[in-house]
Amino acid sequence: MNKTHGSPWDRGAADSYYMRSTRPHYVKEDGTHVKRDQMTQQEVDEYFAGYDYNEKYGDTKDAR
Repeated sequence: MNKTHGSPWDRGAADSYYMRSTRPHYVKEDGTHVKRDQMTQQEVDEYFAGYDYNEKYGDTKDAR
């Protein structure tokens, strides 16, 4: 699974970290934003895997 910056997994983990609701997306290396309706099922699954991982083992941004 690709966990590099901008990948579906990374964006899912970041959404959890910033306490945002799930909104599958990712950013290609060229900076192009890809929304859920343009993603493959595997990419959507990777997004949720990153989100779920951070929910279970990660951290959240300090709200102070």
